[in-house]
Amino acid sequence: MTATCDARLGFVMLCHTALHRAAQVARHLAQAGCPIVIHVDARVPAPRFSRLVAELSDLDCVSFSPRHACEWGSFGLVSATRSAARQMLDRHPSVRHVYLCSGACLPLRPVAELIDYLDARPDTDFIESVTTPDVNWTVGGLEAERFSLYFPFNWRSQRKLFDLSVSLQRRLGVRRRLPDGIVPHLGSQWWCLTRRTLSAILDDPDRTRIDRFFRWVWIPDESYFQTMARRWSDRIESRSLTLSKFDVNGRPHIFYDDHLQLLRRSDCFFARKIWPGADRLYQAFLSADPSGRTRADPDPGRIDRLFSRAVERRMRGRPGLYMQSRFPRQDHENGKTAGPYSVFHGFSDLFEDFDSWLTKVTGHRVHGHLFAPGRAEFAGGARIFKGCLSDSAALRDYNPRAFLTNLIWNNRGERQCFQFSPRDNQACNWFMATDANAQISVITGAWVIPLMQREDDFATIKAEAARLQRIESHHVDILRSMYVKARVRIWSLADMVENPIEPLQEILDEILPRGFPAVTEVPRMVDLGGLPEFLQRLKNAGMQPKLIGDFPAVRPHPVGRTSDRPRIVQ
Repeated sequence: MTATCDARLGFVMLCHTALHRAAQVARHLAQAGCPIVIHVDARVPAPRFSRLVAELSDLDCVSFSPRHACEWGSFGLVSATRSAARQMLDRHPSVRHVYLCSGACLPLRPVAELIDYLDARPDTDFIESVTTPDVNWTVGGLEAERFSLYFPFNWRSQRKLFDLSVSLQRRLGVRRRLPDGIVPHLGSQWWCLTRRTLSAILDDPDRTRIDRFFRWVWIPDESYFQTMARRWSDRIESRSLTLSKFDVNGRPHIFYDDHLQLLRRSDCFFARKIWPGADRLYQAFLSADPSGRTRADPDPGRIDRLFSRAVERRMRGRPGLYMQSRFPRQDHENGKTAGPYSVFHGFSDLFEDFDSWLTKVTGHRVHGHLFAPGRAEFAGGARIFKGCLSDSAALRDYNPRAFLTNLIWNNRGERQCFQFSPRDNQACNWFMATDANAQISVITGAWVIPLMQREDDFATIKAEAARLQRIESHHVDILRSMYVKARVRIWSLADMVENPIEPLQEILDEILPRGFPAVTEVPRMVDLGGLPEFLQRLKNAGMQPKLIGDFPAVRPHPVGRTSDRPRIVQ
């Protein structure tokens, strides 16, 4: 024998799987004196149903309602709920509230607290009930059309027929007429209604006509009681007392043992959907010891933010992370890279030991030419870099974008800086230009300096100059495109030579924290003596340098080290 079933709260439980867990919860509720009416899906084999009945046969508070076939999205769920609710009201006149739950629900707080909570609100119906224009959580559309079209086919088991039927009705302009006095509402299937409201719904004089309408509505268990409650209730709190969350595909989140503390923090009375194997959850919440519990109002908002972040992570992933399980579409990424980085185009050609100077000034890790033809020039001459990135040009060039994104991802929190030039692999130009994390600083025409110092045949040098200028010109066109998201700064070689401090200060202002002292010294420039003559020689040979800037054939003072600009003393 159990406690007398005189509680003012009764439970209707819908079950179709994990019946042993449903039995545990039913016993827990019955021991609190609450009557329970259990409905078991008619598709559950008879032997399993018989075992459940036998397991609970010692509980006077537990009864079983007539069984209905409950296919997802069908009217059978409404019929099952309605017959079980009718049985609850007829057999237990002391019940003032009826709580609808499933066999996968778990009480998170003592039943006595729920009873006290409802006693303080004797005339309040707790049911999520929202008009269709205000719904933003449905998956797959059909917010309003679920009421205006017919749905004779099951979405899960007859998907092709379902889609064909919807398409045909749309083409024919089918539009069902709503019964008089009915304003469609949607909401969670799990509610807690007063006896008065539930009786009015079950005894509605127009129930036959209304049932005929809802029989062809899509997923009527999310709209039937939600709509009827608006028709009969005097006071509705449009929320469910059961914590249930859904993923981006419209499927319920499943709670596991490691969600124990999360569920406790919610202060909700019930949670769904609990994994049948979550022994720790069932043991913790079905214990008779109420220690550590609170009498706070249910506050699912405490964990809503966490689930929102989880859904966002599921949909968008982490910025800059590419992996087999979530590989984003090109240009639809949640950030192309994991953090900010700086690209210095042409700086190592103009300034001696630019890497060391930048490391000294910023404290950041500064690489050489990561996309150089021979090898990836990692900082410090490393052959293997963090994340097991090899300096092999062959491995890098197999997928240059993956090489760059892996480098940034594996060094999250540390800004990466590297050199670039027209001599390097250009496969990532568009990728970097459209990456909001990239800071690209360009000195156009700096490639001419190493050529000036070569001793090859001049015809070969001229051909190489034309090739590099063509590559750089294309790169600059990309950087000036309307699609660019990177922070781009471009100076000609002549402008940088004339005044190097202001451009360098502008770059460092973005890299360094605010309040960092202004630059007073710049890295030493290479010897530019003979550059005007070399440029004139290229022009005389028929090759016109376009991006270098204005270097007169005769300068008023020597170019490079002998000028009076600020320099670092080596």
